Formats: sequence, structure tokens, C-alpha cells
Amino acid sequence: MLSITTSKRRALTARAHTIHPIVMIGKSGLSAGVIGELDRGLSSHELIKIKVQIDDHGAREDILEKICRQLNAVPIKHIGKILIIYRPKPEETDAKPISPLRKKKLEPRRTKRSYQT
Repeated sequence: MLSITTSKRRALTARAHTIHPIVMIGKSGLSAGVIGELDRGLSSHELIKIKVQIDDHGAREDILEKICRQLNAVPIKHIGKILIIYRPKPEETDAKPISPLRKKKLEPRRTKRSYQT
């Protein structure tokens, strides 16, 4: 698992306040499909919320630990049935160069009125 500083954790908690849970884990617990969906969510968003429908606090802690271990993520916060996890995006070194056609400013399109004169 990754580790982060407390100031970074506080900033991520504040950022997570406005987002909605993207995955809900039911009473049956974790499955391969849920793990796959969490991985896709972390790949695209970095910071996600998970809602767990299990009433036992210890079971929710175990689920949080399993998720973070399997996905190489960091647990940010566990409040009630909401879990917040974070995994930074990998650095993309294969940046696509801007094509020369896009650098050139496009001419504005002619309007209907310009054809009439």
C-alpha cells in the first residue's frame, strides 16, 4: 500500500466532500466485478467514494483493507458506510505531440448573410 502525508490526506478529504459514491458494495461483499469497477474508477478519477451496505464496522474495515491491498491504493477516510480511497494516476511519458494542423488558426466559417452580398 502507498502512504501519504497528513496534509495531503486532509486536502484529499476536502476534495472528496463533493463527489458521490461510484460503487456500492452489497451484503455479499467483494467480487471480481466490483474490484474491476473500482480499478477503472481509480484509473480515471484518482479519488473515489465507495458505499458499503454491511452493518458491521469491522467487516467494513476489512473490506477497505482488502481493496487498498489489491488495488495498491491509500485509504483516506472511513465515515460510517462511506469509504474514500486514493490512487495517483501513473505518469504518462508518451505524450502525443500536437499536430501541425491544429497549431494553425482556422478561418471562420462564412455566415448566411455573407453569401448574400
